[in-house]
Amino acid sequence: MTVKRWLSVHTHSLKGKTVAITGSTGGLGNALTWHLASLGADLILLDRNQTKSEAWANTLLSHFPDCRITRFSVDMEDLDSVKALTDTLLSSPPDYLILNAGAYHIPRHMTSCGYDNVFTINFVAPYYMARRLKDAIGQKHGRIIAVGSIAHNYSKTDPDDIDFSRRQKASLVYGNAKRYLMYALSEAFKNSDTLAITHPGITFTNITAHYPKLIFAIIKHPMKVIFQSTKKASLSILDGVFRPTAHRTWTGPRLFDIWGIPKTRPLKTANEEEIAHITKAAEEIFQKIETM
Repeated sequence: MTVKRWLSVHTHSLKGKTVAITGSTGGLGNALTWHLASLGADLILLDRNQTKSEAWANTLLSHFPDCRITRFSVDMEDLDSVKALTDTLLSSPPDYLILNAGAYHIPRHMTSCGYDNVFTINFVAPYYMARRLKDAIGQKHGRIIAVGSIAHNYSKTDPDDIDFSRRQKASLVYGNAKRYLMYALSEAFKNSDTLAITHPGITFTNITAHYPKLIFAIIKHPMKVIFQSTKKASLSILDGVFRPTAHRTWTGPRLFDIWGIPKTRPLKTANEEEIAHITKAAEEIFQKIETM
C-alpha cells in the first residue's frame, strides 16, 4: 500500500487539533510534521536547536500556509528545561503529544538528575512529560504517542544498573532506555486510551548515522534502498494519533518490525518480575524529578 493510499484509508482531518512533537527537526520528525500539517493540524515544535526548528517551520509554512506553528525550546537531557516546558504545555494542553526525540550513539555523561544522558533523553524526560500531561490530554480526548524501538529487545533491565551507566555498547544502552519507556508507560496508562506505543522499525535518520564516516559513506545508500523511507516509517507513529494501543501492545511495521504498513501486536519481551521492577523504578524516578 502506498503512503498516499494509507493516509486516505487510515487517517482523517485534524483541522482544529494541535499536535506537539519533540524532535521535529530530525528525519522522522520532519516526516511526521509534514503528514500532520497535510492533515490540517496545527503544530507545536519542541526542539533543542531553535535555528533548525525555525528553518523547518518556515519550510512547512511555505507548503501549508494555513498551519499555525508555535515553537518552544527544550533540551531533553536537562530536566529543568523539561519541567519548564511541561508546565508551559499544561497551561494550554495540546490535543496530541508525540514523544519522538531520542539519542543513540552520543558522548556519555551524567545529567543533573543523576542518570546517564542517553537514559535521560530516551526515558526519564519523555516518561516525566507523559505522566504530567496524561490527565490534561485525556480530558481533551487526545493522546500521547511514545516512540519506542525494536532495540528494546536487545536489553534486559538490570536493577543494579538502572540507566546502564556501566555499559558501553550503544545498542544495549539505548535499548534499555526504550525498554523502560515502553513498559513503564504501558503500565502507567493500562486503564486509559490516552496512550499509543509505536515504533518506526529501521529507517535512515540521524540515529542510524552513528558509524565512522568512511563506513557510513559506504553503507548509507544501501540503507536507503533496503529500509523504509522516513515518510513511510513515520506512518506507524502517525497511526498512534488515530488509534490507541491496548495495555502491553505496540504498533510498528508489519513485516519483522522493519517493513510495511503499521500493525499492532503484543509487547511481550519482559516477564512479570521485570515489568514490576521497571514500574517501581519508573515511579521512584518520577517522584525524584517532581521534587527536584
